[in-house]
Amino acid sequence: MSVLVYVQIKDGKATKAGLEAASYANAISGGSATAVVAGSIEADGGIGNVGISNVLAYSEALVDNSQIAKLVEVAASKVGANTVVFSANLEGCAVAPRVAIRMNAGYVAGVTGEPEGGNYPRNVFSGKAKAYVSVTADKTVVSITPNSFGIKEVGGFAALEAFSAEVGEAKLTVGEFTPTSADGSVPLPEAERVVSAGRGLKGPENWGIVEDLATVLNASTACSRPVGDMGWRPHHEHVGQTGITIRPDLYIACGISGAIQHLAGVNQSKVIVVINTDPEAPFFKAADYGIVGDVFEVLPKLTEAIKNLS
Repeated sequence: MSVLVYVQIKDGKATKAGLEAASYANAISGGSATAVVAGSIEADGGIGNVGISNVLAYSEALVDNSQIAKLVEVAASKVGANTVVFSANLEGCAVAPRVAIRMNAGYVAGVTGEPEGGNYPRNVFSGKAKAYVSVTADKTVVSITPNSFGIKEVGGFAALEAFSAEVGEAKLTVGEFTPTSADGSVPLPEAERVVSAGRGLKGPENWGIVEDLATVLNASTACSRPVGDMGWRPHHEHVGQTGITIRPDLYIACGISGAIQHLAGVNQSKVIVVINTDPEAPFFKAADYGIVGDVFEVLPKLTEAIKNLS
């Protein structure tokens, strides 16, 4: 299997999502995958550390999805790849289908693991079941659900090869970029730990106890949909079926009842901790650990206990 992986670059280094996609590509190729990147990169950007030995480096940063798709198509043709790997993040979900069409390839979105018997696993029905997708086309494009495969560090350094391609004129330009979070917190799709809260906090003025716990855990903060709708928290923190789907190592839900729409966006978390005054809250059925108690009493004590451990 000849595999090419598109790795996103930020500030000269591969992103977490990019490294996860590269790890996946390395695994399914048996250690022979090639990466393609666009933009300035420092050394190998950390890509060699996950087993990739060769990187096709396009010097210009690209933000237009059509241009990126053309770049990846040319790179795949250059290395003779019959499988192309993306992260199933915002950019990957926009580019991967374009590449599949250009390559006349089969497309499997949201893969969660290595193929089994040639079939790619992916979650369906909001994570309640798993489907195995078989591709009959000669070529395949797959996107990896963020935080489903993980970053597999094996050590090493990748050789960079200057790469050029005719990508056409950009139809999209970015005039200004303003980060949604100025505090330097990790974006929710990439966060390994998340502290989330709902209407049980009673108002935005009480969010300090959530942020305090997130700080000591080096976690990102999130919220339920009603909280975002009421303007207590920004909408980019809304997790759930109609918000952002996340798969952190640790998800702490504070004052969230656990409606099915919310669970659909977080139920693939490795460990779920629920804090709620209602012992019958649906979220407890999905929790690995549960605390029946008032968040205004539990969170400060939990924060202090973690401080004492560090």
